[in-house]
Amino acid sequence: MDKKLKDQTFLLGIDGCGGAGKSTLAQSFKEVGGNNVTIIHMDDFYKPSAFRKLVSNKAIGGNWDSERVKKQVLEPLSNNEQTKYQRYDWEKDIMAEWHNVPSGGLVVIEGCYSLIKTLNNYYNFKIWVDTPEELRLSRGIDRDGEEKRHLWEDLWMPAEDQYIKEQNPMGTVNLIIDGAGKESDIRNLELTALKTPDLG
Repeated sequence: MDKKLKDQTFLLGIDGCGGAGKSTLAQSFKEVGGNNVTIIHMDDFYKPSAFRKLVSNKAIGGNWDSERVKKQVLEPLSNNEQTKYQRYDWEKDIMAEWHNVPSGGLVVIEGCYSLIKTLNNYYNFKIWVDTPEELRLSRGIDRDGEEKRHLWEDLWMPAEDQYIKEQNPMGTVNLIIDGAGKESDIRNLELTALKTPDLG
């Protein structure tokens, strides 16, 4: 990697609905770039249950702490400053350990709502992973178990549909890719670009 590029922080946002293949795509960048790539998961910024209870059902991505993403990650890194963030522990429902994030290289922020309006303009490049609903649901059930089906069908997927309808994140990205291929296709960066939106 060119030293000048390595010294600068390049922020890549990867968004898409649950089960689309975002984490797999992000990991493929890590496999290619090694130590020059840092991956940050939006799931680490989920709010503890006490704070989720205060969120309106109409709030887009309200269960994710986008303000913390902005303050702890995007603002300092966009100024090429090293930073740190605190991870949310899903099993214990508490804020857990802190993670250091160096400046420089490629920093990938992946996960649902990573391209929400309050965060969208911080990225140098944005990708949306587009995958059919049936496949996303199937992947979600395989990962989380049949007992979580009602959460996918009644809560998470409708909320994502609202996000797409109201904020149109797909219309803001640099690249939309097909997430319906085999996992190995994504890991090897054999990606099928569906379209590159006209951003004017």
